[in-house]
Amino acid sequence: QVQLVESGGGSVQAGGSLNLSCVVSGFTFSPLVIDWYRQAPGKQRELVASISRDGGTNSVDSVKGRFTISRDNAKNTVQLQMNSLKPEDTAVYYCYTRIFARDFWGQGTQVTVSL
Repeated sequence: QVQLVESGGGSVQAGGSLNLSCVVSGFTFSPLVIDWYRQAPGKQRELVASISRDGGTNSVDSVKGRFTISRDNAKNTVQLQMNSLKPEDTAVYYCYTRIFARDFWGQGTQVTVSL
């Protein structure tokens, strides 16, 4: 059974930092592309950042220079380091992967940024 478990969310003031983790189990981790998505209240879920099997990364323009995605294949973990947080970063953050045409999501972790 493939499982993705996020942790590291919380409440911070604007300008603060959080480091989210996503631990993947139930499948060989190293070949997987892992994405971080977020969903704010009343908005559609959006892709925030992705990391490929070889460590190549992409991120949405609104977080470039502030968020960094990384992976540790030895620990089956992907992290999202979030710096210079803004109130508009407030959302539930999910990690996601796709295996053999099936979608797998974590349960989400809440990030709240206040002024």
